[in-house]
Amino acid sequence: MNNNHVPLAERMRPKTLTDFLGQEKIFGEGTFLRDAVVRGNVPSLILWGPPGSGKTTLARLLSSALSAECIQLSAVTSGKKDLQNVIAQAKTNHAHHKQTILFLDEIHRWNKAQQDALLPFVESGVLTLIGATTENPSFEVNAALLSRTRVVVLTEHSQTTLTALLRQALETDVVLRANKTEANDEVLAFISTLSGGDARQALNILEAAAAQAQTITIEQVESIAARSHLLYDKDGERHYTIISALHKSLRGGDADAGLYWLGRMLEAGEDPLYIARRLVRFASEDVGLANSFALPQAVAVFQACQMLGMPECEVHLAQAVVYLAKSKKSNALYIAYGKVKEDVQITGSEPVPLHLRNATTKLMQELDYGKGYKYTPEYKNPAEAKQEYLPASLKGRRYIRLDDTAAGTQEKS
Repeated sequence: MNNNHVPLAERMRPKTLTDFLGQEKIFGEGTFLRDAVVRGNVPSLILWGPPGSGKTTLARLLSSALSAECIQLSAVTSGKKDLQNVIAQAKTNHAHHKQTILFLDEIHRWNKAQQDALLPFVESGVLTLIGATTENPSFEVNAALLSRTRVVVLTEHSQTTLTALLRQALETDVVLRANKTEANDEVLAFISTLSGGDARQALNILEAAAAQAQTITIEQVESIAARSHLLYDKDGERHYTIISALHKSLRGGDADAGLYWLGRMLEAGEDPLYIARRLVRFASEDVGLANSFALPQAVAVFQACQMLGMPECEVHLAQAVVYLAKSKKSNALYIAYGKVKEDVQITGSEPVPLHLRNATTKLMQELDYGKGYKYTPEYKNPAEAKQEYLPASLKGRRYIRLDDTAAGTQEKS
């Protein structure tokens, strides 16, 4: 095959485990996975990590090291018939004492029934499953299947690892060497930074730049990369981890960190109204009665985002982020309502005390609806107007204390 038609990322895919760069925490000397390879007994695995972290490469290398037959499927394009064929082949191999590894990319794309179909064969050892996913397995992989596999977490590659990979490509790739492609360490480090830990993206940028010029420059890389380096999945794990980072930064009073995480989301194309809604929630959940102006401030920003959209509303969101970060905090409302929900679940539909019911008909009056109710404006002495407003089973229950609210001393349960 002509190497010119094979992407650089594929050409640079390691052929042996010793060539595998990065992920030392999961595949370095003395790790569980390295020891399992040495013993020749790799269990079923779920490889969880971001794009370009080496999931597919690692699965292929493990299969090669174990001298097993590796069958690769994509959960996006495969179905029941493909699985039946794999199982038939695995049974044949098992009868001849040969291991079969099914590498299932994007395993989270398979539905519950499809994932369940793997269970008996994984459990009996007929098939070793290596599933790869960019999504949190806790939410996307069936609990039964998850309990029969070991989750291996891959992380974004470090800038050092990516720079080494790019330098290796310049020095060893046949096509780049034939074209006498050059790039200094500063350029390679810049590509590594832009790639956000994604080896495939780093190599793609290098390949695109090499197709334009023999000597690659930072300016050239900037024009190619544009905003593609901002890794952010609006429906995936990164979406939730970054909004969590924003929320916790505001709670901790760090306005600078809050602005940074806000920028990470907006510059990657997040819906500003989603962020605005979260800030409105934060205004009551974490600021609450410690600063009653926080909620109207957040609501005003939400309305500004509705009226203006991006990029104009970015400054309004920034204003809300800084304001909320700098505000005094109290989660007393959050705690109080949590206790209310708990009591409602436990006590069920408690009857409203008779004295609190409106007696709108004669029958209701005869049943003592409203009897004994004290209309508070008629009492000059507040002590004389005191009465119970909660159901009998919750008499005396207190959910919120204003002295604690001001200090923000209550903690989330």
